[in-house]
Amino acid sequence: MAITNYGELKSAVSDFLNRSDLDSVIPTFIDFAEAEFNRNLRVRQMVKRAGAVIDARFSAVPADFIEAKDLVVVDVNPVQPLSFVTQQEMAQQRNFEYTTAGVPINFTVVGDQFEFVPTPDTEYSLEMAYFAKIDALEDDADTNWLLTDYPDLYLYTALMHSAPYLKDDERTTVWAQLATKAREELLAREASASFNGSTPKIRVRSFG
Repeated sequence: MAITNYGELKSAVSDFLNRSDLDSVIPTFIDFAEAEFNRNLRVRQMVKRAGAVIDARFSAVPADFIEAKDLVVVDVNPVQPLSFVTQQEMAQQRNFEYTTAGVPINFTVVGDQFEFVPTPDTEYSLEMAYFAKIDALEDDADTNWLLTDYPDLYLYTALMHSAPYLKDDERTTVWAQLATKAREELLAREASASFNGSTPKIRVRSFG
């Protein structure tokens, strides 16, 4: 059974469930699967780059933002990489260390905004690399990199989220095991691609 788009994924979930009364909630199972992917996966296919102009203490994060990797002010010489600090550290630095405006040195994330310290004293060009949400499946023809490369992970994770409806159905344990296996294979492949022939880098801490 080929699973190449959202319509085929919904059909596959329906076939595995073998219950016509769940067809209306299958999109919800898939939505829950995507939410789980966005919470737990941090792989190179999710990394995007973007630019922004910052001229104030706060600046909006990208709409699909999950977690930052690198932020750099590029129009100063030398360029200024920004370091992540906690909100508590940010408050401490703003009150005692960086009390005047200047080139930003550190950042944190507050809700859906970046906060910078020092506060920019003029406009600066910011380049960032960040983990982005996986493109959600909405229309039957929709696909994304995860469904293309790991349709089994999508399928079994969606089936896992049918458990509240299936209650004591023993199949949910099997689906959970298969989903875990597919996720581990993805992460192992990611580790190999990231570290083979290169020096491992320290992973940026989560903001969650």
